[in-house]
Amino acid sequence: MNKELTNVTLQSVFYMFAFSASENGKILILTAILLIYLIILSGNLPIISLICFEPQLRTPMYFFLCNLSTLDILYVSTTLPKLVYICHTGNHIMSHSACLTQLYLFVWFGNTESYLLTAMAIDRYVAVCFPLHYSLIMSKRVYVLLAFSAWFMASVNATIMTALSYNLRFFEVVEVQNFFCDIKALIIAAINDTMPLRTLIFVNIVIIGVIPACLIFASYVCIICTVLKIKSSVGRWKTFSSCSSHITIVVLYFGPALTLYMTHSQEQDVVLTVIFVTLVPMLNPLVYSLRNKDIKQAIRRIIHRKR
Repeated sequence: MNKELTNVTLQSVFYMFAFSASENGKILILTAILLIYLIILSGNLPIISLICFEPQLRTPMYFFLCNLSTLDILYVSTTLPKLVYICHTGNHIMSHSACLTQLYLFVWFGNTESYLLTAMAIDRYVAVCFPLHYSLIMSKRVYVLLAFSAWFMASVNATIMTALSYNLRFFEVVEVQNFFCDIKALIIAAINDTMPLRTLIFVNIVIIGVIPACLIFASYVCIICTVLKIKSSVGRWKTFSSCSSHITIVVLYFGPALTLYMTHSQEQDVVLTVIFVTLVPMLNPLVYSLRNKDIKQAIRRIIHRKR
């Protein structure tokens, strides 16, 4: 029996359910996906370039933002190109190895974003609550270590999850109720014991979702308490506005992500996945660039140099 199940797994192909639509509907979806992907690339690439080439932006906050923009590009590149291919060709088939590769990358980049957003909250907490000691506490060694830890810990978790997913057994054709290889869809389709993966998902919800969200919430409680002590209303607004962009992205990311893995509706899963896979990377550069004085000034300096 075990041998038969192993053969089934090795020969399995995954049918990506994606979006069911008419020919005109598929063209509309394809156009929307391509437009979203181009917006994400054209929004995040300039931010990465600005931060890398402008000395004034070489601070911990912008170092994390550069990591976040890089992550957003990698994140959407894991899922959207395949979705474009599906809509364009009508071929919904994905091999077992390709599915697990996509799963690994998606989990890695998704987990990294959670840790990076937490690191950015810590940075804002130190900047607002301990401004005189900021440069000492958030030294280059510290913020580089925080970013490296985010990428590394997420990679370890993705490796464990992918290794456990490799042991899942499926029938020859597996229908995945999503537009990419989502771990929840794989667990539903599996025909053997999925308890180890379900346990890991629960641990992930706590360690990568709930705990970071609580740390971010606690840091902003401290920030708000410090801001309220500032006598000048202008000073209060200036300090709080420097954190508002991060708060916006945190809500847009953690809200759908936690809801996705804590509920059991497959139709809702697709909607929530679309939100935090596409909406956050698309809005991230807009939120940070339109409301950030330093980035606006960096753009003006570059335009002035070209003149």
